[in-house]
Amino acid sequence: MMKYVSTRGQAPELNFEEVLLAGLASDGGLYVPKQLPVFSAAEIASWAGLNYAQLAFKIISPFVAGSISDADLTVMIDETYAGFDHSAVAPLKELGTNEWVLELFHGPTLAFKDFALQLLGRLMDHILQKRGEKLVILGATSGDTGSAAIEGCRHSDCVDIFIMHPHNKVSEVQRRQMTCILADNVHNIAISGNFDDCQEMVKASFADQDFLQGRRLGAVNSINWARIMSQIVYYFSASLALGGPLREVSFSVPTGNFGDIFAGYLAKKMGLPIKQLVVATNRNDILHRAISANDMSKSDLKHTLSPSMDIMVSSNFERLLFDLYDRDGAAIDELLTRFKSQGVSLGAQQTEKMQAIFDSASVSDQQTCETISQVHAQTGYLLDPHTAIGVWAGRQLNADQAVPMITLATAHPVKFPEAIVEAGLEPPKLPEHLADLFEREEQFQVLDNDLSKVQQFVMDKLS
Repeated sequence: MMKYVSTRGQAPELNFEEVLLAGLASDGGLYVPKQLPVFSAAEIASWAGLNYAQLAFKIISPFVAGSISDADLTVMIDETYAGFDHSAVAPLKELGTNEWVLELFHGPTLAFKDFALQLLGRLMDHILQKRGEKLVILGATSGDTGSAAIEGCRHSDCVDIFIMHPHNKVSEVQRRQMTCILADNVHNIAISGNFDDCQEMVKASFADQDFLQGRRLGAVNSINWARIMSQIVYYFSASLALGGPLREVSFSVPTGNFGDIFAGYLAKKMGLPIKQLVVATNRNDILHRAISANDMSKSDLKHTLSPSMDIMVSSNFERLLFDLYDRDGAAIDELLTRFKSQGVSLGAQQTEKMQAIFDSASVSDQQTCETISQVHAQTGYLLDPHTAIGVWAGRQLNADQAVPMITLATAHPVKFPEAIVEAGLEPPKLPEHLADLFEREEQFQVLDNDLSKVQQFVMDKLS
């Protein structure tokens, strides 16, 4: 059976079922596997002929061992990826010689979050029904997590879902994909603040759940381990499609909360031959500063053309720090307690380790638009602004032109028309299933950046 430990070292070990429902550990840490499964090159090579769902089963099954049967897991994975609109699920598109884009936007809400959240909803439903329990989900979104989580949970009788987004700081398409889902168990909250404010309220609510009066709180943010687990799969899928594991590949990943790039780091630790992992940030560049200059200091959050990455406190970075500090939970607790009130530096040894694994870049709005415009002029291919940041960083930091550089295309460009127009191009049309999105009725509540008001709103809706 797979066991999980907290990055702060004080919470009990849990199995997958318990971790899935817990979200955040009781000591405020994040859960990680006690031991990672590692696959040999021969085993990875033997997966070359598998379809996406079959590959997902191979990679995910060790993480849920002892909690979910192979038969049940197979059904949930098959149902999840049957809902994607491309037969390859995560197809690769060639931009140039050894330059590829991995399209992760073929799920129902047109963003990479669908890979994890459509499965997460099914996993939660399966376990809650088995236990005869109900769950209150409180989530924060910088744009894409919310709609994917709502889509994954809207049909569940076991879940009430509350999603906070920063008011007027997500694109209209992103907002409407959340607020136009009119279901009794779906509640959207627009917070007068930024994403970090929303995320902080989620963490505070997990730390003290008394306001729920006995109900259980669950997480859909990438603090939930099941999110990371599901995202590891497409790194293997992309590598296999380009001749892996016999040849190395590199990845450039648009990065906000560090979950997606952390999944790539785990894929490498699990045996996938990855040459480079590029962390591509926008002007909110704390991750780039931390990696390149050992500067983990907060600055004012800026609103950019890539709003899903407008994040200053990247939750999943804690999981990497736990590894860099040789899984010393007390050291992580001390470091992140200090980080709350001031900037911190990592130890020299930890910085050296991190720089050996990751390259990084910060990309401006102007560079983003130039990349969108240039790639479209050269290839006719339209990038969303987050993907454009990944392409720019991948080009700048590519250490070996003979190794394929794969940028993760995290969202469909239709979600960010402002950036496309700013790049001097016509915004694309909404796909058929969302064609009437701008005519649909919306339902959401605007609340102050005040934890007590949010918790009161949750309880009012539950009662």
